[in-house]
Amino acid sequence: MKSFFYLATILFILSACSEKKAKEAKAISYSIKKIFPHDKKAFTQGLTVADGRLFESTGQADSWIAEVDIATGSHDKKVILDKKYFGEGISILNKKIYQLTWKNHVGFIYDLKSFKNIGEFHYDYEGWGITTDSKNLIVSDGTNKIRFLDTLTLQSVKEIIVKEGEVVIDKLNELEFIDGYIFANQWQSNYILKIDPATGQVVGRMDLSRLAEKIYPLNPQADVLNGIAYERKSKSLLITGKLWPALYALKIE
Repeated sequence: MKSFFYLATILFILSACSEKKAKEAKAISYSIKKIFPHDKKAFTQGLTVADGRLFESTGQADSWIAEVDIATGSHDKKVILDKKYFGEGISILNKKIYQLTWKNHVGFIYDLKSFKNIGEFHYDYEGWGITTDSKNLIVSDGTNKIRFLDTLTLQSVKEIIVKEGEVVIDKLNELEFIDGYIFANQWQSNYILKIDPATGQVVGRMDLSRLAEKIYPLNPQADVLNGIAYERKSKSLLITGKLWPALYALKIE
């Protein structure tokens, strides 16, 4: 009889642990405010808003940074990288644009007004997404780790491991800092994750599958969801993807 109760207790504990690990963060609902055109040749890696202006960065052999006219989707290329660099995310802080590259282990710094290259920085991990909390730069490397970089030394001063419950979450890509939380595209999924920067816990997730399903018939070459920007005045979440012909303005419910 004792062995029966012992076994039952163990099974109960394992079941409880399993439920804890499988528990997902709260779903974040949203509505579509407006749909804008987007360059379907743009392999989007980064999207950000600064001073009411929309900026985008792309990857592959013709990586560039541009200011985008949201109404038309047209853009004026401000920076075109050498073909040896695969451009990744961008962030803007203190009138400077910070750009990551994928496997080259080098990032570039540009003056926001002139787009002149004014510096570079180096890192020993892959560059994926980048954003800022107005104090540090925050970067992802495609794993479960997010680093906070000092803006003077551009060295890591803090690192968090992202988890949902007890499950480690990886493939973190493009980032945006919104109202005290990090929002991250999860590569090869239609999810945007809301992450507590203090703990690394995923506290919410947006399922954008219905948007992606509308995109692929418009461009069969369309790739994954990637690109998050927040326009604070209108409280609009702007999202797009690699080779997507549309950019969505969403309202978080």
